Amino acid sequence: MRTKVHNNASKFKLFLIFFLVLIALYILKSRLSSSPPAQESTSLQSSSAIHQTPSCTKIPLSLASTIIHYATSNVTPQQTLNEISVAARVLQKKSPCNFLVFGLGRDSPMWSALNHGGRTIFLEEDASWIQAVKREFPALDSYHVTYDTKVSEAEELLELRKSEECTMVGDHDMKRSKCPLALRKLPSVFYEVEWDLIMVDAPTGFFAGAPGRMGAIYTAGMAARGRREGETDVFVHDVDRVVEDKFSRSFLCEGYLQEQEGRLRHFVIPSHRTTAGIGFCP
Repeated sequence: MRTKVHNNASKFKLFLIFFLVLIALYILKSRLSSSPPAQESTSLQSSSAIHQTPSCTKIPLSLASTIIHYATSNVTPQQTLNEISVAARVLQKKSPCNFLVFGLGRDSPMWSALNHGGRTIFLEEDASWIQAVKREFPALDSYHVTYDTKVSEAEELLELRKSEECTMVGDHDMKRSKCPLALRKLPSVFYEVEWDLIMVDAPTGFFAGAPGRMGAIYTAGMAARGRREGETDVFVHDVDRVVEDKFSRSFLCEGYLQEQEGRLRHFVIPSHRTTAGIGFCP
């Protein structure tokens, strides 16, 4: 069993490194193709200069650091290869874009690299962990957040799906929401940006006293509905657990469920501002 797990982890790491290298090559190709062509010259001196070796085009430092990190580390990301591939396919189409991740983990450098040129921010509950990660990856854009809920309250909070104050859509200001599930104390950047992708992989939710992901799931769905136009891809990890399963189905809506791979669900939620009379769920 140990040999099989080790082999799977090795294959995963090789695939991840290969994928990141492809991104680096794509960036280099884009930069070279966008460079202006050399001007023609009639002089022998200018003609010979054309054949000189072109200047070196470097890949971004953050991407290089990410490749080195996964090439030299024995630690693999929390999600499986198939689960990561779901969001990676969406990023391939949408990046550079605005990508919000609930949680700062060992896969954070990967998510940031896959959205190269876009804005990727991480919301993390553990301040000491943020400092530890920043020492290794100072370029990651992370913020400390706190939560007021507990997993032990999940069943009671799930009943809020029937509450009008928690299901109002359209021009809805999250900071003034009266819904107990709304996260009103997030960093200002959350409310200022329209997010193209949201990954809910935090906060902690595996014991009764943990904050749980009830508020994160609800807030992700409302952020998607409240954007001016377009749609938001929302991903929820660990849907094998009761909270993630029930809250994603109830507040992100089964009608918006695009696919499920392993423990990851992918929802595509449209703006509710641009369609009059649209309900909370289709």
